[in-house]
Amino acid sequence: MTDPVRDQFEQLAGELRPKLHRYCARMTGSAVDGEDIVQDALIKALAAMPNVGVLDNPEGWLFRIAHNTALDFLRRRARGPMMQNHEALDMIAAPDSPDQQHEVAAMSLRTFMRLPALQRSAVILKDVLGHSLEEVASITGASEGAAKSALQRGRVRLREFAREPADVSLPMLSDGMRARLIKYVEGFKTGDFDTVRAMLADDVKLDLVAKLRKRGKSEVREYYAAYAAAQQWAYAAGVVDGRAAMLVYDREISLEMPAYFVALDFDGDRVVSIHDFLFARYAMDGVDLSLLDPAPPKRHF
Repeated sequence: MTDPVRDQFEQLAGELRPKLHRYCARMTGSAVDGEDIVQDALIKALAAMPNVGVLDNPEGWLFRIAHNTALDFLRRRARGPMMQNHEALDMIAAPDSPDQQHEVAAMSLRTFMRLPALQRSAVILKDVLGHSLEEVASITGASEGAAKSALQRGRVRLREFAREPADVSLPMLSDGMRARLIKYVEGFKTGDFDTVRAMLADDVKLDLVAKLRKRGKSEVREYYAAYAAAQQWAYAAGVVDGRAAMLVYDREISLEMPAYFVALDFDGDRVVSIHDFLFARYAMDGVDLSLLDPAPPKRHF
């Protein structure tokens, strides 16, 4: 028997997930953290949905849950100052324009992290995702005047950041982390998945984003079978938003730009978590990405 409430929710979540990720990734400065927040927010929303009744604005409701989940995350991690006094913001003229919105949408995730939380939220919702000021106020819980003021100040600060010299440096991986990552990726390049599986921690966690989750070495081992059989992909070791990652290229499309990435966490020599964005390629939007080896991946057949 089908559950109409769950079916309605899954349809809504499927349609909005890329937009929710664009928002949460920019709020946290990380594609991986952003996806974790999206998943937490969807779990909270699904639990609440049977009790909320008819939703006049289901998108705004879901974004409000994601917004609050992102703020909770930022408070826990103490990533930056939270905007408490919304009414203290000054009004600064900053007209709307398509060019400006395109410029803002193209900025990196790290750039948004330099804004206070309310400014960051207002700019992302208005200029990246196209929400109205009324919707920005509703999602953030600020007054419409405070939302407008935060938007204007955020735009001014982003224009100032854009005039600064480009900072292309990313947090460097330690020599040990670099060696472990390269060893993992080499296993994919050469088809030596026995070596890759041997690197897994006993309680390793796999998040095949937007598809499935597994935990434990015995369950996660099965995940590599599809990669072992595939001829479509090429691989390179890299850094995404400051985190160790395997960059995955689609041979049929480009060996210059990755199609997606797999973020990895290590504890000593063991892989303890895997975030694979094969089914969530929207996560590539806005990431800070660099190759450990400047040469493009070679073809392996």
